[in-house]
Amino acid sequence: MSAPARAELRIGEVAKLAGTTPRTIRYYEEIGLLPISGGREPGAHRTYAESDVERLTELLRLKDLLGLSLEELKQLAEADEARDALRREWRGGVADPARRHEILDESLGHIGRQLALVRRRREEIVGLETELLAKRRRAHELMRELPARDGAPA
Repeated sequence: MSAPARAELRIGEVAKLAGTTPRTIRYYEEIGLLPISGGREPGAHRTYAESDVERLTELLRLKDLLGLSLEELKQLAEADEARDALRREWRGGVADPARRHEILDESLGHIGRQLALVRRRREEIVGLETELLAKRRRAHELMRELPARDGAPA
């Protein structure tokens, strides 16, 4: 039988679970990527919920995967937060069809900005790959132009 999930985790535990450092967590709080751990007294330990670990892990994954700057990461996170708020409103039972359209339009706008960022990164990676392939091709061409090494086929 597994132990019940703890409601509160300390910063060191969160850092270990997310594969980062307490310093990164504090900085992410400072710049608004993570909410400041709730309701703590000055000098008291920071405590976090499992949802904070999940959010931090996702932020770190996106940053590494896409090579995002912290500003870009913040934009992506803010769009997710805005979509979450719209989703809660939608699920809360919005009856007005005009507001339902507005919610969907806003959500599509956020998704569009997120996609633009991902596509921009993908284009940069494709461009780098193209450059490297051309350099490799040129190196192979130069090798073919060289005389054969001793004992090596031409």
